Amino acid sequence: MPSLPRPGLLFVPDRSWFAVPRLADSNHGIRHNARVSFLAALLAEEYGLDDDDIAAVCAAGAVHDCRRRDDRTDPGHGQRAASWLRRHTVTVTTVLGCEVPEASLCRAAVAVALHDVPYDRFTEEQERAYRDAPHLVDVLKAADCLDRYRYRLPLQRWWPDLTRLRIPVPGWLPPAAFAFVVRSEQAGLDGASHRDALATACQTLTRAQ
Repeated sequence: MPSLPRPGLLFVPDRSWFAVPRLADSNHGIRHNARVSFLAALLAEEYGLDDDDIAAVCAAGAVHDCRRRDDRTDPGHGQRAASWLRRHTVTVTTVLGCEVPEASLCRAAVAVALHDVPYDRFTEEQERAYRDAPHLVDVLKAADCLDRYRYRLPLQRWWPDLTRLRIPVPGWLPPAAFAFVVRSEQAGLDGASHRDALATACQTLTRAQ
């Protein structure tokens, strides 16, 4: 199994953040949101985002699917999650463990609002919003895409299609992301809590610098 080349920031969302409690344990639940948060932080560092935007996109990943009402197609869940994030920034940054400037949090909310909208379906308003936060939107979309492996979402149309992204993904990351999914999901199936399953997977994927 591959190793991630540097530590990421593991941010596990709280169960109470989910609009539908049962979905916290679903395909788009706590583990998925935490993995996307972790992968987004890695990608943000890879592309030279500053510390504030790295923290912001980490927060965006942790909440991006928390307001889903359906584990399948659920149009608008990104906008609902963005609205929730704007109302609960103090709660989120307290759990994150660091202060994040308002401007970075605003960009994070834009990324959350647009994560479930394909680039080619952006409205004029969404295009304008994208231009305010292109790097965070691109990173969050890429991180979310990387967590869509057949192990978790079995349909062909859910496979990660990296050609739809606007940033290149480093070659080391897709196999590492796959290993992260497999190890954390297996730990969950073996009875570990969400946090323990994710922490165990991170420890086995990350090597000291």
